[in-house]
Order: sequence, then C-alpha cells, then structure tokens
Amino acid sequence: MNIRRRLLYAVVLLLLLIGVAVDGYRALGPPGTSLLDALYMVVITLAGVGYGEIVSTAGRPALRVFNMFVIMVGVMITLYVFSAVTAFLVEGELSNIFWRRKLQKRISELRQHFIVCGLGGTGRYAVEELHKTGTPYVVIETSEEPVEKFRGHHENLKDMLYLVGDATDEETLDRAGLAHAKGVIAAVASEKDNLVITVMVRQKNPRVRIVARYSDAKYADRMLKAGANAAVSPDQIGGLRMASEALRPHVTSFLDLMLREQSRTLRIEEIDVGGHSPWVGRTLEQVDLRNRFNLLVLAVKVAQEGREMQFLPNPPDSLTLLAGAAIIVMGDMTELRRARHEAQHDQPALSGSEA
Repeated sequence: MNIRRRLLYAVVLLLLLIGVAVDGYRALGPPGTSLLDALYMVVITLAGVGYGEIVSTAGRPALRVFNMFVIMVGVMITLYVFSAVTAFLVEGELSNIFWRRKLQKRISELRQHFIVCGLGGTGRYAVEELHKTGTPYVVIETSEEPVEKFRGHHENLKDMLYLVGDATDEETLDRAGLAHAKGVIAAVASEKDNLVITVMVRQKNPRVRIVARYSDAKYADRMLKAGANAAVSPDQIGGLRMASEALRPHVTSFLDLMLREQSRTLRIEEIDVGGHSPWVGRTLEQVDLRNRFNLLVLAVKVAQEGREMQFLPNPPDSLTLLAGAAIIVMGDMTELRRARHEAQHDQPALSGSEA
C-alpha cells in the first residue's frame, strides 16, 4: 500500500475511534458528562499517561467494559498510526528529500549538456536520441507524472536526470545548469512558453545553442529573432518525412535503420575544428578519418573569402582544414567521440606523411 494512503487510513481510524469513544463515554458515563470531559478521557486513555478518571467508571460495569475496549483497540490503532507516520517520514518524505538532493548534485556537476524543456510528444524523442548518443542532458517537466510515465516505458532511462518545475522560471533554468549547458531544446506544448524560454535563455547564456518547437508558422520568425538558433515544426518535419517515404523509400529505410538499430549507434554527426585544434592546417588525407576512425566524410563547412560559412559536399582529400571548420561525417558514435576528442586536444603526430 502507498505510504500516503497508509497514513490516511491510520488517521481516519484514529479519528473514528475518538468519535465512538466520546459518544460512548457520554452515553455510559455519569449524567451530565460534558463533551470536553469525554474528549479528555479519550485522550488520556489512548495516551496512557496514568491520570485519574475524569469520567468515573465506579459502579458502571458497562462503562468499564467499554473503557477496556477503547484501551485495547486504541493501543492497536495508535501503534498503527505511529508506524505509518514513521514510514511516511523515513521511507517517504525524508528519503525523497535526500534523493532529490543527490539528483540536484548530479545535475550541478554536468558540463556541456543539453536541457530539454518538456517531455511531451516532441521532447521525449529528443531525450531518446540524446540518451542513445551518450549525450549528457537534463529534463525539465512541470510534474512527476509525465516523467514517471516516460520512464515506465523505458527501462534504460530509470536514472534520467530531471527537475520538476517551470521551464520559464529563471531559478529552474539555473538549477538545470544553464550556465554550463551546450544547448537548450524548448519543446513544451505552448509556443508562447517556448518563446519565453528562448528569450530568457539567450539573455542568461549568449553562447548556448537554442532549438525551439513551434506549430504556428508565425512563431518561427519570432523565435529566431528572440535568439533561437533554429525553430522546428514537428508538422513540417512530418510532412517532409511522408514525402520522402513516397519519393525515396530506400533512403528513408536506411535512415530509419541508422536511428533504430540497437547494436550500434550509426549517426550523421559533425566534428568542430576549433582554433587550437591539432587538425588546423592539416588536410583531410592527413587526418585520415576513414582509416583511423572508420568515419565517412560527407561534407565540410568552410569559410570562403567575403562570404559566410558554406558547405562543401564530398570534399577532396587535399582540402586543408582551417580554424572554425566543421566536418560532417557518418559513422559509429563511439568512434566519433574518439575523433572529437582528438580534434579538441593536442595529439602526437597523426601519421608519417605529415612530417
């Protein structure tokens, strides 16, 4: 039985006994026994403090038998009440407090993580993908119910980090580690709330990447102007997917297999080449992602003189990587993480051909 329900039953039984005992003392006791005297008699009887009888049982066998009944039943109910209260404090609220503190400590230790606002029809798929790719994240939901429902359908997400609170509240975002976050996914049901989240997040962290959900097209520009890096419409994505199923079914099947395969995590991802990366100044041939990490290079985002960064699909091996470039690759996430680590940290010479 639920701890709260046990406590409720115990309190109801105690109150019921008190009511029956008060009526019994007034009916079987001396004439003129007041409600206060009867209630006081019940309290000292159940408490067992040993005070003298306020409602005298002398010469009243029926009252004495009733009093014995009150004592025996009262002791059992009182013990049940104490056990329920103890269980409520120790197993329920106190353990819940300690668990929440432990959860908050783990969240406060996160770095370069994603904050998912909302665990509804859109947010839950974002969480599944973040989990599959081994990306740290924390979920913000308004109540425990959707979180418990989601975890009930995903045994591997029992340890999911989450906060119960309002994602439009500044304090909640701070508790989710916004200052150290890499990205925020605003996926609550209300577009207005997603817009508020976008504005608040951008004000507090100018560097974080924000992806906001919308259904009404008029909100797309508003979210981008408010600071979102991308605005996504599930309806639009769904329509494009349906068209792809009709036009290019084999491509769609391949992408589905890539996302749903459980034995490995094959993904199309990006590797950023920062200003201090050991890859800066090297060619794709020298970095040799294909042989060293089994990664297929699909494109490179490069800077062209007088222009914004542009994608160069199927780049030649002779392409030299410059600071700020992004390499679009396809491969397993385990190998991808190795490549990212190397791209961000100084490493020994990659191959003899570089000398």
